[in-house]
Amino acid sequence: MSLVGKKFPNLNVNAMNDMGDTFKVNVLEEAVNNKKKVLLFWYPKDFTFVCPTELHAFQAALGEFEKRNTIVIGASCDTAEVHFAWLNTAKDIGGIEGVTYSILADSNRNLASTLGILDISDEHYNEETGVITVEGDNVTYRATYIIDEEGIVQHEGINNMPIGRNVSEFLRIIDALTHVQERGEVCPANWEEGKEAMKADRNSTAEYLTTLVN
Repeated sequence: MSLVGKKFPNLNVNAMNDMGDTFKVNVLEEAVNNKKKVLLFWYPKDFTFVCPTELHAFQAALGEFEKRNTIVIGASCDTAEVHFAWLNTAKDIGGIEGVTYSILADSNRNLASTLGILDISDEHYNEETGVITVEGDNVTYRATYIIDEEGIVQHEGINNMPIGRNVSEFLRIIDALTHVQERGEVCPANWEEGKEAMKADRNSTAEYLTTLVN
Protein backbone atom coordinates (compact mmCIF):
# COMPACT_ATOMS: atom_id res chain seq x y z
CA MET A 1 0.00 0.00 0.00
CA SER A 2 1.41 3.37 -1.01
CA LEU A 3 2.41 5.88 1.67
CA VAL A 4 2.44 8.88 -0.68
CA GLY A 5 0.37 11.68 0.83
CA LYS A 6 0.45 10.03 4.26
CA LYS A 7 2.60 10.54 7.37
CA PHE A 8 5.73 8.41 7.50
CA PRO A 9 5.50 5.72 10.23
CA ASN A 10 6.37 6.96 13.72
CA LEU A 11 8.94 4.32 14.72
CA ASN A 12 12.32 4.43 16.46
CA VAL A 13 15.04 2.36 14.77
CA ASN A 14 18.64 1.61 15.74
CA ALA A 15 21.23 3.41 13.63
CA MET A 16 25.00 3.60 13.23
CA ASN A 17 27.30 6.37 12.04
CA ASP A 18 30.91 6.50 10.89
CA MET A 19 32.08 7.25 14.44
CA GLY A 20 30.79 3.91 15.71
CA ASP A 21 27.93 5.44 17.66
CA THR A 22 24.71 3.44 18.00
CA PHE A 23 21.58 5.52 18.58
CA LYS A 24 17.87 5.64 17.82
CA VAL A 25 16.52 7.43 14.76
CA ASN A 26 12.89 8.28 14.14
CA VAL A 27 12.63 9.33 10.49
CA LEU A 28 9.34 11.17 11.03
CA GLU A 29 10.82 13.18 13.91
CA GLU A 30 13.97 13.93 11.92
CA ALA A 31 11.80 15.68 9.34
CA VAL A 32 9.34 17.43 11.64
CA ASN A 33 11.66 18.44 14.48
CA ASN A 34 14.42 19.71 12.20
CA LYS A 35 12.06 21.29 9.63
CA LYS A 36 13.94 19.47 6.89
CA LYS A 37 13.15 17.11 4.09
CA VAL A 38 14.43 13.55 4.50
CA LEU A 39 15.61 11.19 1.78
CA LEU A 40 15.54 7.64 3.15
CA PHE A 41 16.96 4.92 0.94
CA TRP A 42 16.93 1.21 1.68
CA TYR A 43 19.35 -1.32 0.25
CA PRO A 44 19.36 -5.14 0.59
CA LYS A 45 22.60 -6.10 2.36
CA ASP A 46 25.95 -4.86 3.60
CA PHE A 47 29.07 -6.32 1.96
CA THR A 48 27.36 -6.90 -1.37
CA PHE A 49 27.76 -5.52 -4.89
CA VAL A 50 25.40 -2.81 -6.17
CA CYS A 51 24.82 -1.57 -2.61
CA PRO A 52 28.21 0.10 -1.99
CA THR A 53 28.00 1.92 -5.32
CA GLU A 54 24.74 3.49 -4.16
CA LEU A 55 25.99 4.43 -0.70
CA HIS A 56 29.05 6.15 -2.19
CA ALA A 57 26.87 7.88 -4.81
CA PHE A 58 24.63 9.36 -2.10
CA GLN A 59 27.75 10.39 -0.14
CA ALA A 60 29.19 12.14 -3.21
CA ALA A 61 25.95 14.13 -3.55
CA LEU A 62 25.55 14.83 0.16
CA GLY A 63 26.46 18.50 -0.23
CA GLU A 64 23.76 18.92 -2.88
CA PHE A 65 21.15 17.42 -0.57
CA GLU A 66 22.30 19.67 2.27
CA LYS A 67 21.90 22.73 0.01
CA ARG A 68 18.31 21.60 -0.44
CA ASN A 69 17.66 21.38 3.32
CA THR A 70 17.51 17.59 3.05
CA ILE A 71 18.81 14.91 5.42
CA VAL A 72 20.06 11.68 3.82
CA ILE A 73 19.57 8.43 5.75
CA GLY A 74 20.51 4.95 4.53
CA ALA A 75 18.88 1.76 5.81
CA SER A 76 19.02 -2.02 5.70
CA CYS A 77 18.16 -4.94 7.95
CA ASP A 78 21.80 -5.59 8.93
CA THR A 79 22.84 -5.00 12.53
CA ALA A 80 24.59 -1.85 13.72
CA GLU A 81 27.75 -3.87 14.30
CA VAL A 82 27.81 -5.10 10.70
CA HIS A 83 27.24 -1.52 9.50
CA PHE A 84 30.25 -0.39 11.53
CA ALA A 85 32.42 -3.16 10.10
CA TRP A 86 31.43 -2.11 6.57
CA LEU A 87 32.03 1.56 7.38
CA ASN A 88 35.57 0.57 8.37
CA THR A 89 36.21 -1.37 5.16
CA ALA A 90 38.12 0.48 2.44
CA LYS A 91 36.40 1.40 -0.80
CA ASP A 92 38.95 -0.47 -2.92
CA ILE A 93 37.89 -3.78 -1.33
CA GLY A 94 34.15 -3.12 -1.51
CA GLY A 95 33.66 -1.14 1.68
CA ILE A 96 31.89 2.12 2.45
CA GLU A 97 34.66 3.90 4.31
CA GLY A 98 34.03 7.64 3.99
CA VAL A 99 30.23 7.48 4.24
CA THR A 100 29.16 9.96 6.92
CA TYR A 101 25.35 9.92 7.01
CA SER A 102 23.45 7.71 9.45
CA ILE A 103 22.48 4.17 8.43
CA LEU A 104 19.45 2.52 10.01
CA ALA A 105 19.97 -0.99 11.38
CA ASP A 106 16.41 -2.34 11.20
CA SER A 107 17.49 -5.83 12.25
CA ASN A 108 14.11 -6.62 13.85
CA ARG A 109 12.49 -5.50 10.58
CA ASN A 110 9.83 -3.46 12.36
CA LEU A 111 10.04 -0.50 9.98
CA ALA A 112 10.72 -2.53 6.82
CA SER A 113 7.69 -4.73 7.59
CA THR A 114 5.51 -1.68 8.19
CA LEU A 115 6.61 -0.25 4.83
CA GLY A 116 6.01 -3.59 3.07
CA ILE A 117 9.39 -3.60 1.29
CA LEU A 118 10.77 -7.00 2.34
CA ASP A 119 11.67 -9.67 -0.21
CA ILE A 120 9.14 -12.26 0.96
CA SER A 121 7.37 -14.10 -1.83
CA ASP A 122 5.35 -16.49 0.34
CA GLU A 123 4.73 -17.54 3.94
CA HIS A 124 3.91 -21.04 5.16
CA TYR A 125 2.42 -21.98 8.51
CA ASN A 126 2.97 -25.50 9.83
CA GLU A 127 -0.04 -26.32 12.00
CA GLU A 128 1.74 -29.23 13.68
CA THR A 129 4.82 -27.31 14.79
CA GLY A 130 3.42 -23.76 14.84
CA VAL A 131 6.44 -22.64 12.79
CA ILE A 132 6.13 -19.97 10.09
CA THR A 133 8.63 -20.18 7.22
CA VAL A 134 9.05 -17.70 4.39
CA GLU A 135 10.33 -17.81 0.85
CA GLY A 136 12.72 -15.05 -0.13
CA ASP A 137 15.74 -13.48 1.56
CA ASN A 138 13.63 -11.37 3.96
CA VAL A 139 15.77 -8.32 3.15
CA THR A 140 14.58 -5.07 1.63
CA TYR A 141 14.28 -4.06 -1.98
CA ARG A 142 15.87 -0.77 -3.08
CA ALA A 143 13.09 1.44 -1.71
CA THR A 144 13.39 5.23 -1.59
CA TYR A 145 11.25 7.77 0.27
CA ILE A 146 11.24 11.56 0.17
CA ILE A 147 9.50 13.02 3.21
CA ASP A 148 8.66 16.70 3.59
CA GLU A 149 9.06 19.01 6.58
CA GLU A 150 5.63 17.98 7.91
CA GLY A 151 6.50 14.29 7.80
CA ILE A 152 4.37 13.60 4.72
CA VAL A 153 5.70 11.14 2.13
CA GLN A 154 5.98 13.00 -1.19
CA HIS A 155 7.77 10.29 -3.17
CA GLU A 156 8.30 6.55 -2.89
CA GLY A 157 9.90 4.19 -5.34
CA ILE A 158 11.11 0.59 -5.28
CA ASN A 159 13.75 -1.03 -7.48
CA ASN A 160 14.42 -4.75 -7.61
CA MET A 161 17.76 -5.97 -6.25
CA PRO A 162 19.95 -5.73 -9.39
CA ILE A 163 18.86 -2.21 -10.41
CA GLY A 164 20.84 0.67 -8.93
CA ARG A 165 19.32 4.12 -8.45
CA ASN A 166 20.07 7.45 -10.15
CA VAL A 167 20.87 9.89 -7.36
CA SER A 168 20.41 12.90 -9.65
CA GLU A 169 16.74 12.01 -10.12
CA PHE A 170 16.11 12.39 -6.39
CA LEU A 171 17.72 15.82 -6.41
CA ARG A 172 15.40 16.73 -9.29
CA ILE A 173 12.36 15.49 -7.37
CA ILE A 174 13.36 17.51 -4.31
CA ASP A 175 13.84 20.59 -6.51
CA ALA A 176 10.37 20.04 -7.96
CA LEU A 177 8.83 19.57 -4.51
CA THR A 178 10.48 22.77 -3.27
CA HIS A 179 9.23 24.66 -6.34
CA VAL A 180 5.68 23.46 -5.69
CA GLN A 181 5.94 24.42 -2.01
CA GLU A 182 7.34 27.89 -2.65
CA ARG A 183 5.50 28.94 -5.82
CA GLY A 184 2.32 26.92 -5.83
CA GLU A 185 2.93 25.79 -9.40
CA VAL A 186 3.05 22.23 -10.74
CA CYS A 187 6.06 20.74 -12.48
CA PRO A 188 5.56 19.06 -15.88
CA ALA A 189 7.39 16.07 -17.33
CA ASN A 190 11.18 16.35 -17.42
CA TRP A 191 11.08 19.57 -15.39
CA GLU A 192 14.41 20.71 -13.94
CA GLU A 193 15.36 23.67 -11.76
CA GLY A 194 15.38 26.83 -13.90
CA LYS A 195 12.79 25.56 -16.39
CA GLU A 196 9.23 26.85 -16.72
CA ALA A 197 6.56 25.26 -14.54
CA MET A 198 2.78 25.59 -14.87
CA LYS A 199 -0.29 26.68 -12.98
CA ALA A 200 -2.67 23.83 -12.27
CA ASP A 201 -5.31 24.86 -14.80
CA ARG A 202 -6.31 24.05 -18.36
CA ASN A 203 -5.07 27.28 -19.93
CA SER A 204 -1.62 26.98 -18.40
CA THR A 205 -1.34 23.38 -19.62
CA ALA A 206 -2.37 24.40 -23.12
CA GLU A 207 0.18 27.23 -23.18
CA TYR A 208 2.91 24.90 -21.98
CA LEU A 209 2.11 22.24 -24.58
CA THR A 210 2.12 24.92 -27.28
CA THR A 211 5.74 25.76 -26.40
CA LEU A 212 6.64 22.10 -26.91
CA VAL A 213 5.07 22.08 -30.36
CA ASN A 214 6.88 25.26 -31.37
